[in-house]
Order: sequence, then structure tokens, then C-alpha cells
Amino acid sequence: MKVFSVAGYHHTGKTTAVVNLIKELKKRGHRVVSIKDIHAENFSMEKKGSNTWKHWEASGDCVFARGLHETYLIWHRHLSLKEMLLHLAADYVVVEGMKTAPLPKIICAYDENELNELLDDTIFAISGKFADENTEYKHLPVKSAINNIEELTDLVEQHVFEVLPLSEPECKNKCGSSCYEIVGQILTRKRSRQDCPYRIHTIASVIEL
Repeated sequence: MKVFSVAGYHHTGKTTAVVNLIKELKKRGHRVVSIKDIHAENFSMEKKGSNTWKHWEASGDCVFARGLHETYLIWHRHLSLKEMLLHLAADYVVVEGMKTAPLPKIICAYDENELNELLDDTIFAISGKFADENTEYKHLPVKSAINNIEELTDLVEQHVFEVLPLSEPECKNKCGSSCYEIVGQILTRKRSRQDCPYRIHTIASVIEL
């Protein structure tokens, strides 16, 4: 399963990029799911005192809530990226946010000042508001998610690789680098994904077996 992030500051075009990338990847025959990282302190899709809340109080574990048209799996805790990925089956997972996660990234920004604060080796493309008025920045391709979504998606297919183990305990940096470091090394062609022998055993990998 290939996982990448569309990250950056607020109101820089991240959601537009994610939505258009999902549509274009699906058009190309890929199965795509997404993760939206939300920083609102009081965000919740649960209601205290509801029947599902009572189920959780009794079990202390996750609860499925199934209606006629929607189904939710409710966890009353903050899950790590790896924990979420374990429950997904897809060709690509697009993460909106998580700019410090060890993933290949597209950065959305307003201007060069924001880009300079965010740039590192895990970034393979720039989009968002900056890409609406610019076509290049330093060594990185700049592609609008509105006007050049095909080219931006080409970059995803060219650069995004199978997700790393996200620092599994048994890994212990056996490749000589952290997961964050090796993402940058792979993107800059200093190493390859094969240099890390580990993978996350997600639902997708179990289905493949």
C-alpha cells in the first residue's frame, strides 16, 4: 500500500489538492482512501450519552455504529498513523496533514517564506496557492491541483512507494536510518525501498497473501 501526505499551513489549498488527486487516481484505476488530520480541540463525531457512547463505556473498546446509509467505527482515543493504516485496504492512501510523518509529501503553501519553513527531503512536489501563480521553485516541481492535476498525479505515481514500517519495534533502525530519514533518501535516489526489509501488515497485504 502506497501512502503520501498533502501537508502545509491552514487555507493553502490542501483539501482541494487531496480531492482532485483522489479523483484523478481513481480515474486511473487505483483504489484510493484518505485520512484527514483534524486539529480542532473539541472535534468529535460522537455524542456523549448516546447509545454508542454507552456501548463504549461498557466495553472500553471501539464501537461500530451502523445506520441505513452510513457506518462509523468509533474509537475514543487518538490513533497513530500506523494504527489507522492497519485497518485500510487500498492502492493509495492520501493523508491530509501530518507534515511531520515519515511519508513522501506534497507541500501546499502561500509563498516562499512558508515553503522555506517546510522544505526537506521528504517533499517531492509543491502545490496549493503557491502553484496557482508559480511553475517552479528551487529543485522541486510546482503543479497546480486545479490546472495541472494530471501532471501532479503523474508525480505521485512516479515517486510514492510502499509505506515504510513507521518505526516498528523490531526494526530498530537496521537500515541505518529512521523512517523519516529513509523517505528522503529514497526520494533523492540515495537509497531504494528495498533497503528497508519491513512492511506494515495491513488488511491490504493480508488480502494480497
